[in-house]
Amino acid sequence: MTPDFQLTTPVAFIIFNRTDTTERVFAEIAKARPPKLLVVGDGPRANHSGAADKVAATRAIIKRVDWDCEVLTNFSEVNLGCKRRVSIGIDWVFEQVEQAIILEDDCLPDPTFFRFCQELLERYRHDQRIGMVSGDNFQLGHRRNDDSYYFSKYVHVWGWASWRDRWAGSYDVTMARWPRIRDEGWLGDMVGNRREAAYWQNIFERVHRGEIDSWAYQWLFANWVEGRMSILPAVNMISNVGFDENATHTIVVDSDLSNLARNQIGFPLTHPPGVFRNIQADQFSERMCFRIPLTKRVRNKLVGWLR
Repeated sequence: MTPDFQLTTPVAFIIFNRTDTTERVFAEIAKARPPKLLVVGDGPRANHSGAADKVAATRAIIKRVDWDCEVLTNFSEVNLGCKRRVSIGIDWVFEQVEQAIILEDDCLPDPTFFRFCQELLERYRHDQRIGMVSGDNFQLGHRRNDDSYYFSKYVHVWGWASWRDRWAGSYDVTMARWPRIRDEGWLGDMVGNRREAAYWQNIFERVHRGEIDSWAYQWLFANWVEGRMSILPAVNMISNVGFDENATHTIVVDSDLSNLARNQIGFPLTHPPGVFRNIQADQFSERMCFRIPLTKRVRNKLVGWLR
């Protein structure tokens, strides 16, 4: 964090029951000293021994705020699950503020992440081609120039930021527009190729049927329907430290994306020459994140059989 930088953007912090990761992320938020902290928390799972104590201990971490900061909380006393708790929580966040930097309890940011988000939230505030700013880069060191960031069709939400009008104007946790897009064959046009469209058709169909307890696929879908791009940094600034058996979704401990190194981004930022998608980077992301190699598919199936 540069000494002349002052964070003025509100930070939203989504927590649940993991004191270890929550403490680490909170420590980075505390260094950034946001003027407003909005905390979203789910309630304990029913019939889980010690669940209420874990939730209470995690919420108590927020009481350590010792800088000039308005703290707002949105805590559920019952367990809503990832899909409902996070989607309702972000709805609430954007009812309170016009823009926000959003972190979950296992997404550990580099200190420069906050300034990166704040500067680009300001720069692209009125550019409806942009849906969000992310701190994630899954290019594993590959880059084509010295720009500080690039534009992507993908939505990576391990540390991100957006505006009220992007979220409230398009996010729909039920994906009500999906059946028409599916039935009229629009997905290939949205995605750009038929093979990848087949992958996302399966995901979106399962989300729409309620088989996947997620809020994030709906955010990706909303941005694709609106024809928006994301801003992704040229280096990775977020490390997901939550890959273990206690996680809700990130349980594959040896994932290629677990515990990625955090990197600083330099200032002043170097901006791309125009607002257009980096297709080379997106193709790499598709191979890295959304195309499972045969060896991993076999391994995952074997693990499923052995459990």
